[in-house]
Amino acid sequence: MSRARLLMLGTAALSMFVTTAMVAQAPARPPVKPLVDADNKRMNPDQGLVSTTVFGDPTKPGIYVIRNRFAPGVTSRPHFHDQDRFVTVIKGTWWTDEGDVFRPDKMVPIKEGGFMYHPANYHHYDGSKGDEEVVVQIMGMGPVKTVQTEVDAAGNPVRPKPPGE
Repeated sequence: MSRARLLMLGTAALSMFVTTAMVAQAPARPPVKPLVDADNKRMNPDQGLVSTTVFGDPTKPGIYVIRNRFAPGVTSRPHFHDQDRFVTVIKGTWWTDEGDVFRPDKMVPIKEGGFMYHPANYHHYDGSKGDEEVVVQIMGMGPVKTVQTEVDAAGNPVRPKPPGE
């Protein structure tokens, strides 16, 4: 057998040995399980808007995925985010509109499976209308900040009411 062929066979055998040893010493991975159940049962249905982090952390650098659940008839108020966000409707019909004046009669529907891109600083509001709950999945890069921007028709800032009023 030629020296080159012997060297090639020896290299292949050593490679297989090292690979086998590395695999044998690799730490066991935990079993794969869904982070959010398909029925979104972790989201308390007695609350209006519930947000559950699926992956990452929107307050830290890096990609994150969250799910927002809107109870029937619950919407956000005008606001914007300082980073791009990508929204997929998981359940129900999600309603949205742009601007700083809250006009629920102008909201447009995005049906289950629909997708919307919210560019950074896009002033909008969204949620559920009627008797249907809505779940959306939002992806983006953190950290992300949300800024409330609601004004009335005359342009005066609208302050949210304290809880219980």
